[in-house]
Amino acid sequence: MIKSIYIRTVQLTLALCCVTFVGLTSCDNGETYADMKEKEKDAINAFINDNAICGHINIISEESFIANGYTTNLDRNEFVVFDADGIYMQIVRKGQGKTMVEMAEEDSKGEVTKPIVCKFFEYDIKNASTTNSNIYTNSVPDEMLCTYNLRARSYTASFTSGYMSAKYGSVVPKGWLKPLDYVKLTKVDGVEAKVRIIVPHTSGTANASSYVLPFYYEITYQLPPNR
Repeated sequence: MIKSIYIRTVQLTLALCCVTFVGLTSCDNGETYADMKEKEKDAINAFINDNAICGHINIISEESFIANGYTTNLDRNEFVVFDADGIYMQIVRKGQGKTMVEMAEEDSKGEVTKPIVCKFFEYDIKNASTTNSNIYTNSVPDEMLCTYNLRARSYTASFTSGYMSAKYGSVVPKGWLKPLDYVKLTKVDGVEAKVRIIVPHTSGTANASSYVLPFYYEITYQLPPNR
């Protein structure tokens, strides 16, 4: 009797383990997290080589990006790849005004907090589908409250309204914050900063992280024009 209970307990424990790690690994010979990461890498490479959204992408190194004055050549459809996090970025418009970093450098506490409104387009690279956007609607742009700390050299941010908040919650993915080191923020319409980025799951939304999905984004960054 005791032995039977022990066996059933072990079986139940193993079953719970299978449920806990579903999506990352499996109890049989299913897809592992390593397999999913490899598929993500393949999907990103395929998108870079050929896609119907922005065309073939030419990759440049961070060293070239810095040497070119933190710019990417639009005629060559250049994207810089950041080795530390695997994010790819193209600066379409640098914007006007100052970067968050420059604003923090001028602050006595070395910290700045700004509301930033964004228009965006989100594309699931692996599944080849548009999953979220406010570009083609008359809706109010998504807004996030963003803080940059100069000493920590880091951002904290949360969505306060909009499509991203409604779909994914308040947490702003790291991929969305990456461009803020390089673009300038203005209240003026038509000259706001714009980037294109490829975000691997490790810098994406919680949904992207859970399913190991890479996303392509086009995002504009602007200070609220009427405030």
